Amino acid sequence: MIRGYPARASVAPGEHLVLHVSTDARRFRVAFHRWGDGLQPVHETRWLAGKHAQSRGADEDWQWPQYEFAIPRDWPSAVYVAHLQEPGGAPLHLAATDAAALFVVRGAGRGQLLYKIPLATYHAYNCTGGGCFYVNPPRSQDPPGARVSLHRPGGGIGGKTWGAPDHYDPSSPRQTFAHWDARFIRWLRRNGCTPEFCTDFDIHDDPELCGRYRLLLSVGHDEYWTETMRNRVEDYVAGGGNVAFFGANICWWRIHLVDDGGAIVCHQGGPKGAFDHWWPPTGAGRPEDGLTGVSYRHGGGWWDGPRRTGGYAVQEPEHWVFAGTGLRRGERFGHDTCPPLVGYECDGAPLGSFDAASGLARLARDAESMGTPAGFRLLAAGLLDGEWQERPPREGRGAGEGIHAATMGIFSRNGTVFTAGTTDWAQVLATGQDARVEMITRNVIERLGGMDFAKY
Repeated sequence: MIRGYPARASVAPGEHLVLHVSTDARRFRVAFHRWGDGLQPVHETRWLAGKHAQSRGADEDWQWPQYEFAIPRDWPSAVYVAHLQEPGGAPLHLAATDAAALFVVRGAGRGQLLYKIPLATYHAYNCTGGGCFYVNPPRSQDPPGARVSLHRPGGGIGGKTWGAPDHYDPSSPRQTFAHWDARFIRWLRRNGCTPEFCTDFDIHDDPELCGRYRLLLSVGHDEYWTETMRNRVEDYVAGGGNVAFFGANICWWRIHLVDDGGAIVCHQGGPKGAFDHWWPPTGAGRPEDGLTGVSYRHGGGWWDGPRRTGGYAVQEPEHWVFAGTGLRRGERFGHDTCPPLVGYECDGAPLGSFDAASGLARLARDAESMGTPAGFRLLAAGLLDGEWQERPPREGRGAGEGIHAATMGIFSRNGTVFTAGTTDWAQVLATGQDARVEMITRNVIERLGGMDFAKY
């Protein structure tokens, strides 16, 4: 067996990528692929001497033998996969649990769009080494919480992943690059968009990164953020930058980057509560709504089996987000797609009412006291009924109490923030099942990113 991981999953053209590799074969080579409209082979190394190393725990730096590779200066910014090939090995698959490592080649800020890869979330669910934040979590004392290493196989591809399989698409685990991000990126490329790329840790490290672009994209499941990541993005919006969240369960947990960036820690529960929940006073005391406009605590999750939803009911059909869709007030969309557009996890805004017959909803009067930004516009909402497997507790209410609804919305704070409110947007978008989902996506990227799809 051959496995590996990058020392750092982000490099600039002209820098060296360091891969740590263990194999029981005498030799191996690396075939590099760029992801765009599929996997494109870009380079294959000579055969290298193989070395075997022992596996370690999920919280440890695995310290495997390292191999350096010069990244050509003419490689464009993109997500790349290093396929680790033993003689006679299997072909590359985006859902591979070994023999592959994911990395990003950063851009020079020449484009309008910056696409953020959620490495922290990939690693939170990465079970390589026998544990993750969700099963057998290794403990940290300072800071307190669970701790997982970034220096082990996995992190988007090439490792074991915890979580229930997607009933609608079991071909890849939800918490991997293949499930949402790869699909959205392919759709962008097929429609003429060529974003530049970064990881969430690049945003943590570089205070100027976001400001080189007009629009930051976050897609699918971007659950784990450091305080610095959040500060950087909120400062970017305050300075006039735009963000589009085509996902959900966004910024649900705060993490701490430790060991010189080699591991992350998150405190998710204990006798005194979860110190790293963003919203409660016993946690960070800083509701994530201030970043995205919405929160998972006002929405919910349906992880196992087929889910039932009524789709999104349109609230403001005259808004530019819906231009060209033909949608009317109260009309629903995304209710008959596969998967259903709403789910598997949804973020929402606090609602004061939702009329099931008309599909019309309104924000709660005290929404701002729960973190909803002033001027937040409720564009569409999808009610989550009592069949949903989780409708979380929140301020003044227990689990399942009150109105829980997936919420599409938008607000401005100098720059503009759009949220789709559902993880599965990318899957519906990529299959072309609902032209209105595609049109909304185009409208958001054109308006906030300065793109013109008509040119392509």
